[in-house]
Amino acid sequence: MPTADLVAGPEAEGGLRLDVFLAGRLEGLPRAQVRKAIDAGGARVGSFTRRASYKVKPGDHVHIAYEIPEPEGLLAPQDIPLKIIYQDPDVLVIDKPPHLVVHPGPGHPSGTLVNALLYHFPEVSIIGPEDRPGIVHRLDQDTSGVMVVARSMRAYVFLRDQFKRRDVWKTYLALVWGRMSETTGRLSWALGRHPKEGARISIRTRSPKRAETFFQVQRAFRDTTLLDVKPVTGRTHQIRVHMAAAGHPICGDPVYGRKREPRQFPRIFLHAHTLSFLHPENEKRLAFASPLPSDLEAVIDRELSLKS
Repeated sequence: MPTADLVAGPEAEGGLRLDVFLAGRLEGLPRAQVRKAIDAGGARVGSFTRRASYKVKPGDHVHIAYEIPEPEGLLAPQDIPLKIIYQDPDVLVIDKPPHLVVHPGPGHPSGTLVNALLYHFPEVSIIGPEDRPGIVHRLDQDTSGVMVVARSMRAYVFLRDQFKRRDVWKTYLALVWGRMSETTGRLSWALGRHPKEGARISIRTRSPKRAETFFQVQRAFRDTTLLDVKPVTGRTHQIRVHMAAAGHPICGDPVYGRKREPRQFPRIFLHAHTLSFLHPENEKRLAFASPLPSDLEAVIDRELSLKS
């Protein structure tokens, strides 16, 4: 059974729940699994077993013993259709549809992009981590658009390094509420886990990490605006949180968006429009694009009809 020994830092100032603290420090371990370990008596602060609600203080020594669940169907190939934009022996570029989860995890043991990759491109099974072979970046479940996958270990290492150096260039199309006061702008709030709601990302965090997003207005409608968005950094939910913090949440966002929207949307209006990276064989820059899918095109048509 894996164990971890951690020392709480400044992020625990003001009182941070034990389960939230551990979920933020144990990468890849869901908060539900952390709670399960705590409820089983697997968490100690100093010499004392503590409950999930215990408020961690800076300097606390935390020990936890936990289990890593094996999701069912983790490595099961499944005949799920993929829209291929480009492929060669090293890389695969796909147009991810909405509602497709990228890799198995709690609540999604199968039916993911990884399961589809293992069926259509079985060679990826030995590329990268066992639970997410070939995956070098991800899109949220309801976000559609262009993605790159590694088909060789050389490509996996090369692409991961590019993402770390921020040499991979991405743009998104996002429909946001309201009209922008400027046609271009830069958002640079640092991001991290919400101090009380560990599943959410927030600009109000005890563990801030640099985040930078550029946007450009593409078209203004009656009460919404279509943006080209370029995330310089790649923080979790970065675009969604930055736009919400700017007072222009993304339309259809169930987490960071408006609680009551005057119109319904089929899903979050966020689409990975372009992707550019250096090829691992010759370091030549390649660029790919994914057109706006039909469900979001229909939204634009509706917004146009409301403009007057």
